[in-house]
Amino acid sequence: MKLLVINPNISGDVTDLIESEARRSIRSGTELTMATAPFGVAYIETRAEAQIGGYAAMQIAAECHADHDAVVVAAFGDPGLSALREILRIPVVGMTEAALVSACQVGSRFSVIAISQRIQAWYRETIAACGFSDRLASIRALDEPLAHIGRIQEDQGERLVALAERAVQDDGADVLILAGAPLAGLARSVASRLPVPALDGVTCALHQAQALVDLGAAPPTAGSFALPPEKPCKGLPVALARLVGRDIARSVTPVG
Repeated sequence: MKLLVINPNISGDVTDLIESEARRSIRSGTELTMATAPFGVAYIETRAEAQIGGYAAMQIAAECHADHDAVVVAAFGDPGLSALREILRIPVVGMTEAALVSACQVGSRFSVIAISQRIQAWYRETIAACGFSDRLASIRALDEPLAHIGRIQEDQGERLVALAERAVQDDGADVLILAGAPLAGLARSVASRLPVPALDGVTCALHQAQALVDLGAAPPTAGSFALPPEKPCKGLPVALARLVGRDIARSVTPVG
């Protein structure tokens, strides 16, 4: 089995964190291809940044998905997830959806521990889009500037644990989701200090990607996730134009 794991932001040190946790979450014989966005932002906090990250993820997936069995979008908020499911014929798993589904299998109500206050609106909208708003106990987030996104676990680890404890004590969380690729691996390292289960989106996504490959569901030929209709397109990288427009011969010169 071969999995393509995409970091939709430009931080290579965050990709390293994702890869470390991903390798702890795969079975013997599963191979990983790691990819980092070639453009965009250091970490995604807003709707606008999520749109950019989604486009970066689509471009990477279009160029690299061949010979892979599944794709993982490794950013909490799942930028580009639905679009990728629409244009690819292999399973596509997002960190957020994977963590939410797993949390609801472990307890009744979950809390999300996040890296910034600004990120909360986007997270709430993503949780609502997944249909889990009624199970959300709270989102608790750091309220200090982030000096270095790749070192947030070292710099803010104790504050993140304190937020998690408050989510259990004050908000009634049965499960904690330590959200965001910069926190990859943190749930594993602090689990023994927390009174309820703590989940890592990377871990959940890698396990679910492998399970979906094993499940072997056929790609859709009808419904809203069938391939998009053919149409001319302009200005897209060739690999993405082939997936989105599927009409290269009549398209107006793609980029690349």
